[in-house]
Amino acid sequence: MTRQTWTVPGTGAAGGTAEGVAGRSRILEVDALRGFALVGILAVNLLTTAGPPGARGGLAAVHAADGAVVWAVDLLAQSKFYLLFSFLFGYSFTLQMDSAARAGASFVPRMSRRLAGLLVLGFAHAVLLYCGDILMMYALIGLVLLAARNAGAVSAWRAALWVFGAAGGLLLLTGLAASLLDPGEPAGSATEKAELTAAYRGGFADVVGANLRALPDLLAAVPLMGGFVAAAFLVGFAAGRRQWLGAAALADRARLGRIFLTGLAVGVPGALFSAAGLAGPLSERWTLLGLAVGMVTAPALSAAYAAGLLLWFGTRRGAAAARVLAPAGRMALTNYLTQSLVMALVFSGYGLGLYGRTGAAAAVGGALVLYVGQLALSGWLMRRYRLGPVEWLLRTVTLGVRPGSS
Repeated sequence: MTRQTWTVPGTGAAGGTAEGVAGRSRILEVDALRGFALVGILAVNLLTTAGPPGARGGLAAVHAADGAVVWAVDLLAQSKFYLLFSFLFGYSFTLQMDSAARAGASFVPRMSRRLAGLLVLGFAHAVLLYCGDILMMYALIGLVLLAARNAGAVSAWRAALWVFGAAGGLLLLTGLAASLLDPGEPAGSATEKAELTAAYRGGFADVVGANLRALPDLLAAVPLMGGFVAAAFLVGFAAGRRQWLGAAALADRARLGRIFLTGLAVGVPGALFSAAGLAGPLSERWTLLGLAVGMVTAPALSAAYAAGLLLWFGTRRGAAAARVLAPAGRMALTNYLTQSLVMALVFSGYGLGLYGRTGAAAAVGGALVLYVGQLALSGWLMRRYRLGPVEWLLRTVTLGVRPGSS
């Protein structure tokens, strides 16, 4: 294969690269944010891939540290990182609009093909590897951005607030009602978990069958969870319109510092309550409310993560770390799917069959090893190519021709 030399607009949530706007050079820090977010996505997905779902986790309690690891993942990662990817998806949407304009191409057919490609990839991902796929939701909610492509930054920001308010308010009311009524564990849940465990420890057909049966639940989550994704898309779109991640904005360290401190002030208390409800010590009647509070306050902590990292990237050591993280962010879609493939081969019955048999500490430790390996491999690949393999495929679908052929 010859080395590729083209530049590619980012896919935002699921990988790609950040193309310059009006001749601006690539934004290394944005790629680094994606690269960092991959480890949070991996940790969260791991806990649902490695064992049956449950209020207190489905992983075996092998070590005393297992409970602390689950609690830490709920505190630091749950609901935070997919929002960061969603924000970057919306931001990159504006870059792709500019790319199409510079090429003299019609944007709507391009983006329609891209979203269709994500939908197909997401369906295959959900059925074959991981039933908690996010790509299908991104493809469907991406239609909101397509419809709002001519909106201004202020209109997009206001729409994001309305969508977030509606989704957050509904989720908080549902969680509050659940905590007051205390319905307890649903009848038959133990049987369902046993059936799920048997399926995921079975053969390939058993695993695919279980994933297919989970698809209705995945689609049912779109109206509620999709509200948070749509809001993040719209905020990212407004940020792209205003170039909030441009060189001038990144140089405004005082502004980044205010975002960082405000995000911590709002996000940390919400994350603490959420972790206490999801993993204890609060009783299970607080689980749904804990999840709701965590999701509503997650954008604040996501913003704090992003601002804190951007501040750090402005230092000597932080800049070195950004150069390590950025290649993984440039091929984030490939890395995201590869994570699911490795987890499927480790935990499902068509692999090692460790579903529900390993502790959280060992599983997350293994995930960190995988992530370090992805950083190294991504750096090696991105020194030789401009695209990861799945990014190349999605780019081909987007343009309707093989990249570099025209």
